[in-house]
Amino acid sequence: MDQPSSKLRLAAMAATAIALLAISVPFIFQHDLEAEPAVDASFAPVASHDIESVGGASDDAQGGAACMADAKPAKLDFKIKNLEGEDVALSSYKGKVILLNFWATWCGPCKAEVPAFVELQNMYGKDGLIVVGYSVDDDAPKARAFMNEYKINYPVLLGLGREDVQEAFGPIWGIPASFIISREGKVCKKHLGIAPKALFEKEIKALL
Repeated sequence: MDQPSSKLRLAAMAATAIALLAISVPFIFQHDLEAEPAVDASFAPVASHDIESVGGASDDAQGGAACMADAKPAKLDFKIKNLEGEDVALSSYKGKVILLNFWATWCGPCKAEVPAFVELQNMYGKDGLIVVGYSVDDDAPKARAFMNEYKINYPVLLGLGREDVQEAFGPIWGIPASFIISREGKVCKKHLGIAPKALFEKEIKALL
């Protein structure tokens, strides 16, 4: 059998190099993402099967107008259990500025945001703000222990088994995820990933 010509050898080598490059690019890209100190790196998957992360950015990183131009009505027609096992209607908060925060006790970035939410509730609760914590998969004892540890001063609702609520505000691929809802019930701002207190405060004050 004839040996491959030099041109065929070069073609084979080129094809192999391209294949290796195609395999390695995702890993190089992933390494760059992990190395960059961006907010996205803190974005935790909602559950173990939701490994894909969609980035931790605000719809409007600078705060911007009080409400997004394409703001849509928030879906508040849900009743969700609180820590006492009582049904709480999300619609009962309408008329206030709502900061709806999707979180979990196992989520590090979620824990980092909680002290700011406690402060914001203290500062602006009298003016019409209500922070609502929506624990995506904790049971009542875990959520209650967390509330006591972090001195949470706002209502916490239990989302265990309530994917319908997440879907209504989503898709939500990771937590924390926060939605700022106007008194009229429109989703004016959303943050997929951790955001600073100053930004939340600016957006809330614009709606009070």
